[in-house]
Amino acid sequence: MAPRVQFYHNTPDRLALTRELVVNAHGRGRKVAICCADAAQLKRLDQLLWIAEPLSFIPHVAIDSPLAGETPIVLAVTGAETPWPHADMLFNLADDLPPGFEDFRLLVEIVGQTEADRLPARTRWGAYKQRGCDIKAFDAELRVAL
Repeated sequence: MAPRVQFYHNTPDRLALTRELVVNAHGRGRKVAICCADAAQLKRLDQLLWIAEPLSFIPHVAIDSPLAGETPIVLAVTGAETPWPHADMLFNLADDLPPGFEDFRLLVEIVGQTEADRLPARTRWGAYKQRGCDIKAFDAELRVAL
């Protein structure tokens, strides 16, 4: 069965929204995988997750950590060879289809406000549609479904 896909368009700060949604998902007991565009983006997101909530800890590790299988939030750079340790939620911050997305229950796409973000997102939308995914769209800035 194809995953459900949620696109959050018009996002002013992709990493801030990712952090917010990941913190909410973690609070509901979900397991999260995050596919970052590059090592610099992964490092920034890692830092944001450390300071997400003043008095809470958001447990997360890189996919190649020995603790990845038992940690609820796993971060990787697109193209990582290591398979995801779980298949609940996958956040995609890369321009390409994330590896192994077909195995997840829910895929979340975070799309920025620039044309450089929108163009590859349109391509991914079409690819998900072709694969029979149920897609929903949201305006992240206005906080409404489209």
